Amino acid sequence: MICALCKTGSMKSGKTTVTMMRGEATIIIKDVPALVCGDCGEYWLDMDTSSTVFRIAEEAVKNGTEIEIRRFIAA
Repeated sequence: MICALCKTGSMKSGKTTVTMMRGEATIIIKDVPALVCGDCGEYWLDMDTSSTVFRIAEEAVKNGTEIEIRRFIAA
């Protein structure tokens, strides 16, 4: 699969770090499984992984977290 962003790189299974910000909250989630471009580093998450990442971020925001760094653990 060719990267949709840079149009030259090849997407390969790997892991990435996802950073999400909302208001004053910054949530960093490491080791997220993704397809990652070998050229530009752009990543794509599947639907289940994306849902898990958003759930983690929502929980952190609801708890009043200002900054949180977590390692991804699949449900």
